[in-house]
Amino acid sequence: MEKRVLVLNLDHSPVAIVTVQKALVLTILEKVSCLTHYESLVIRTVDREFRYPAVIRLNDYKHIPYKGVMLNRANIFRRDSNECQYCGSKKQLTIDHVVPKSKGGKTNWLNLVAACNRCNVYKGDKTPEQAGMQLKSKPFKPSLGFFIAEYAERNAEEWIPFLDLRTA
Repeated sequence: MEKRVLVLNLDHSPVAIVTVQKALVLTILEKVSCLTHYESLVIRTVDREFRYPAVIRLNDYKHIPYKGVMLNRANIFRRDSNECQYCGSKKQLTIDHVVPKSKGGKTNWLNLVAACNRCNVYKGDKTPEQAGMQLKSKPFKPSLGFFIAEYAERNAEEWIPFLDLRTA
């Protein structure tokens, strides 16, 4: 039972990712409805057979305060596809402030990018324009849906119809 299950609120917004065991318990307790299953995966008991749920929806709307995606090294690397945003290298990655802190740059999603050690040292205490460097992509603040969509593309194609990939 290594597959994960996407949990949607009553309005179909993503709420969480849970284990199959948790999803089955919620289904048996009638707290959720199963919207889709993983093909050809079943759990057999002595007298019953359950299909693996892929996406479940809460039967009652739950107000869940928005927490956002945590700003940390691993999430910056994930957002930037584990590659330097200046040269594309995937080796010796560090975090770079696009506008250096000494020039008033903030430590936030819009000013931090993954950079290889070589590019980070070359850029130094300058902006990319001053150093004659160009960013491959503009930094952005990712949503929870962005990371869920990334997971779905690799591990759970059944989730994709339930995700709004435009906001990801």
